[in-house]
Amino acid sequence: MVFSGAGMSAESGVKTFRGGDGLWKNYRIEEVATPEAWRADPELVSRFYNERRKHIMECSPNEAHYIIASLENLFEVLVITQNIDDLHERAGSSRVMHLHGNIRQAKSSGPNQEAVYYPIEGCELTQQDQCPEGYRLRPHVVWFGEDVPLYAKALEEIQRAELFIVVGTSLMVYPAAGLIHHLRHGCEAYLIDPNAHHLTVPNSFTCIAETAVEGMKKMKEQLTS
Repeated sequence: MVFSGAGMSAESGVKTFRGGDGLWKNYRIEEVATPEAWRADPELVSRFYNERRKHIMECSPNEAHYIIASLENLFEVLVITQNIDDLHERAGSSRVMHLHGNIRQAKSSGPNQEAVYYPIEGCELTQQDQCPEGYRLRPHVVWFGEDVPLYAKALEEIQRAELFIVVGTSLMVYPAAGLIHHLRHGCEAYLIDPNAHHLTVPNSFTCIAETAVEGMKKMKEQLTS
């Protein structure tokens, strides 16, 4: 099982939220990433995510994405990602669980939002895009203050893992970050991050202080030797 975060996609050129040139530099969270923001100004929120979607569509999977996909030739692999891009899928991973949503999809802004996800053709979601019930479509993204619909399913899957690789996440975003504390006894666990030795993880984790690409190269070599 692979648990990926923003550092995974950063090597593809996808901007992170917390970096020096992060996405919040020109926006306030309250303006673009909360349910209240959507109700107050859906045009601003839509524009923000349309820009992000366009940027993500211009990016390509990096070598770490491809290495993870290639592991399916040897193992049963599930990717649980905090990223809202589709780079894992574009690299060939067949089982990807998006904890915080998928920016290439939309959902109804009305009731039962998680019932149906609608693929977005191109990079723009507009006011004219509506669900069959007539509600405007919003980005399929979990905003601050919202529940994580797939958390319970991810927790169930993590407790089945025999090998667990955390790559490219600061483990600062909860509740997702708390998942690492629910591994079953005996699960072999690794943390790949340039700051791995400075992050708080259980003692059972082996820390690899590398970028996603270099760390996954080492992991594949270890797993296939």
